[in-house]
Amino acid sequence: MVVILDYDMGNVGAIRNILHKVGEKDVVTSRDASVIRNADKMIIPGVGAFDGGMHNLKTYDLVDVIKEFANIDKKPILGICLGMQLLGRGSEEGQEKGLGLIPFDNYKFRLDPQYKVPHMGWDYVKIEDKECPLVRGLEAEQRYYFVHSYYAKCDDEANVMMTCEYGHKFAAAVVKDNILGVQFHPEKSHQFGMLLLKNFLEEYKIAE
Repeated sequence: MVVILDYDMGNVGAIRNILHKVGEKDVVTSRDASVIRNADKMIIPGVGAFDGGMHNLKTYDLVDVIKEFANIDKKPILGICLGMQLLGRGSEEGQEKGLGLIPFDNYKFRLDPQYKVPHMGWDYVKIEDKECPLVRGLEAEQRYYFVHSYYAKCDDEANVMMTCEYGHKFAAAVVKDNILGVQFHPEKSHQFGMLLLKNFLEEYKIAE
């Protein structure tokens, strides 16, 4: 079973629909701890501000549930857009501490005027970690749909799964063991997003 975390910060319906399209029938949307603990995989969606996201996770008592899922049960987690940013330690966008599951911080784009912020629309990414099961079978260059004003900068390049160029190179996807995050929206990225989500459902295995 795949659980899509419902914390009032993302279009869970779009993610549920695309999971159904790639063949996953056992999908639930929940903020109930007992339901989450029974799931095999978790997706953390996200649209909005960093502090708002962390505030809602705390309000629904989900922070410890997520950390238990990731660090104790070692089950796969995929954060999407804001959901990815919340996996880090914090953000220039706000004051709240993040989940701290992957060592990175989020920074505001400060670019030449020729680059509009937010970074919005289709853009190419480069796969940096070709061994990660999430990108197994994908072409080296992929196109995904982005909408964001902040970007992740990892302490360790080993945690950078994909990169994108927008004024400068930034982490478009991150990974640490069973914890993954993508800055783009796979649910809006047509065949590219469908292939990536299919890998999350079928290919991703935790290293023994």
